[in-house]
Amino acid sequence: MFAVENYSGKREENYQLVLKQLQALIEDEKNMIANLSNASALLNQFLDRVNWVGFYLTDEQDELVLGPFQGLPACVRIKFGKGVCGTAAQTRETVVVADVNQFPGHIACDAASQSEIVVPLVKNDKVIGVLDIDSPEKNRFDEIDKAYLEKFVGILINYINN
Repeated sequence: MFAVENYSGKREENYQLVLKQLQALIEDEKNMIANLSNASALLNQFLDRVNWVGFYLTDEQDELVLGPFQGLPACVRIKFGKGVCGTAAQTRETVVVADVNQFPGHIACDAASQSEIVVPLVKNDKVIGVLDIDSPEKNRFDEIDKAYLEKFVGILINYINN
């Protein structure tokens, strides 16, 4: 496996390879937990300068509950509208935060996290969860990450039954 910035190809080409790897990992599996587990492991290996990659899943009360992840133990429940994850779930839009200390209401599950990107998982017009990625560096995530992580989630969503 390679890290985006350390591989000799362009970042976009590297992301294209990861999208193909995700497709190969999940195309014959319908279990959501298995697919989310492999997806978080794949991104954790692919991305450099990250300290947490994982999913929060929606329960019946407009609250996110910790799902499969790679990294240190994390917050277990996050209400819609709270923190970066809850904001992405509520707005149904990807949230890129260059400096989490400047994000109003940021929930600090890991004090080492300095920047974050959260992509909502929407299926059949319902938010079923979010992909959350943290970095110990400020300004880690950009428009390339946003575009390709949204494609990553788009592929994943096709293999999640709800």
